[in-house]
Amino acid sequence: MLQFEEYKVKLNNLAPQLDELRGNLGLEQAAREVEELELKSAQPGFWDDPEASQKVVSRMGALKGKIEAYEHLCTLREDMLTICEMALEENDESMLEELERGFDELEEGIATQKLSTLLTGEYDRNNALVSFHAGAGGTEAQDWCEMLYRMYTRWAERHGFSYKIMDYQDGDEAGLKSADILIEGENAYGFLKGESGVHRLVRISPFDASGRRHTSFSAVEVIPEIADDSQDVDIRPEDIEMQVYRSSGAGGQHINKTSSAVRLTHIPTGIVVACQTERSQFQNKDNCMKMLRSKLVEIKEREHLEKISDIKGDQKKIEWGSQIRSYVFMPYTLAKDTRTGFENGNISAVMDGDLDGFINAYLSALATGNWATK
Repeated sequence: MLQFEEYKVKLNNLAPQLDELRGNLGLEQAAREVEELELKSAQPGFWDDPEASQKVVSRMGALKGKIEAYEHLCTLREDMLTICEMALEENDESMLEELERGFDELEEGIATQKLSTLLTGEYDRNNALVSFHAGAGGTEAQDWCEMLYRMYTRWAERHGFSYKIMDYQDGDEAGLKSADILIEGENAYGFLKGESGVHRLVRISPFDASGRRHTSFSAVEVIPEIADDSQDVDIRPEDIEMQVYRSSGAGGQHINKTSSAVRLTHIPTGIVVACQTERSQFQNKDNCMKMLRSKLVEIKEREHLEKISDIKGDQKKIEWGSQIRSYVFMPYTLAKDTRTGFENGNISAVMDGDLDGFINAYLSALATGNWATK
């Protein structure tokens, strides 16, 4: 029964961490904001403006989710202490497995909540617009691009985030050429902002009859979704070139095939955005404008520009750059981040969305400045 005594000590030692976490998360302030939003939502005419009311409801849900996640950890700790006490009183070792599972969940939950306290950037709590672009290499690169797409959508699902496909261009024979998705949830951008960059794959290609080893590259771009009224962004109509086209190809499994797909080009910068998943041209154009606005604001902030018109040409972050992570399938299995040095040898788990170690390492390095490479 010594193990139960040890777990009891560990659980008691977690109490100060939970108390500190409560303050760092600003839960009292969050509870007050929830009350204010609930009063606002109860006012007559609240639903007259669907877009504004939806933002209030979304914010209220995010705050409640943060509070409930913390309360779940407190309850879980109390439940695990109860198990320890019951097992010790009854000299029953059968509850050890349940205790171990619960304690692992508790530690993981505390680590995740602590991580969220590092997200203090202006846009960290926003939704994330994630774009995927296959590099040179034809089918091999396009297949790798689809693997990355699946990896990030699985990560989103594992964390309770929802995602919406904005655009999806199938590969010539397999995989995809490019895709844009919107990942929705509290701190989605904050968690994913370090994933922008070029991702490198080394493996024996399933498309090479000779069984040779191939190296492929695909790029991931992550930007925060910017609300229409959150920034003073002047996008002149004469600077926008609009094309309407019909969705086509094997993408039917991903998108609604309509004749209302929209592609917008911002002429001064060359930035192109597209959306083909809504059923009306108006909705697709509206989504494109939101994506374009978000891209322009993100570039302006990142490049420390005075105004949007100072953006000239494609920016570095949207073009190919140095790899941020390598994924090796042969002759050994390893995923390693070149910036933080964090690595995971369970490549199957990584490709199934187990990215928390990489994300945690990046955010920790961002907060402390301890990078593997400068």
